[in-house]
Amino acid sequence: MRNMAIIIKTKEQIEKLRVAGKIHAEILKKLEAFAEPGMSTKDLDREAERLVRMMGAEPAFLAYRPEPTYPPYPASLCVSVNQVVVHGIPSEEEILKEGDIVSIDFGVKYQGVYTDAARTFFLANVSQKAKQLIFDTYEALDHGIAAAQLGNTIGDIGYAVESFNHGRYGNVRELAGHGVGVEIHEDPYVPNYGKPGQGAVLREGMVLAIEPMFTLGSSAVHFHDDFYTVSTSDGSLSAHVEDTILITKDGPEILTR
Repeated sequence: MRNMAIIIKTKEQIEKLRVAGKIHAEILKKLEAFAEPGMSTKDLDREAERLVRMMGAEPAFLAYRPEPTYPPYPASLCVSVNQVVVHGIPSEEEILKEGDIVSIDFGVKYQGVYTDAARTFFLANVSQKAKQLIFDTYEALDHGIAAAQLGNTIGDIGYAVESFNHGRYGNVRELAGHGVGVEIHEDPYVPNYGKPGQGAVLREGMVLAIEPMFTLGSSAVHFHDDFYTVSTSDGSLSAHVEDTILITKDGPEILTR
């Protein structure tokens, strides 16, 4: 196991992160209202970049390389539709339609700090099962955040998410949340499963991105050849939601709402 280098944020960084989080929340809300059947996923990407630059920040994902061997990510926004769990690359050819489940994942860079958040929503008529999947993925996120108390552990967060799921949905294990703030991805790794009391202890000034990913079928996923797109192996529908939170003595502060 590699040594973790968890970055405790300074007061100055925290104040900037609060501003970034407000910008982030507003952009996600506007994008959800903007999305409609007939537009391309690239239209959503262009609007995300327009909004973030208009608000005095930058798109954190554009040209980002999670690994040195990866090509730079070619967009500002990840748009993942239906069976795509995360990191869907926007394109002119992919057209949104009624009945789609759409996940938007976005990173904001503001004065040298980063926030990361995602939302899932549906366009017009979807099944009750699909609606419940989205609702429960949000609920699982809230359970994970509620467990992010000073002195608890990363394992407590994952346990809260997995316990709420209680086997009703596929719980993707190959992908996870993470530290964020000075970089878009930092230690610690924050999986959506775990055991109480295990893993890094939560300390004041830690900033985490918590992000449950549930599916209507198997938890197994398929990594595409484009280096980024991840979809369900069985083609089942999926949902992904995420918020950036700050660990404080008074409980978790959600920066991206």
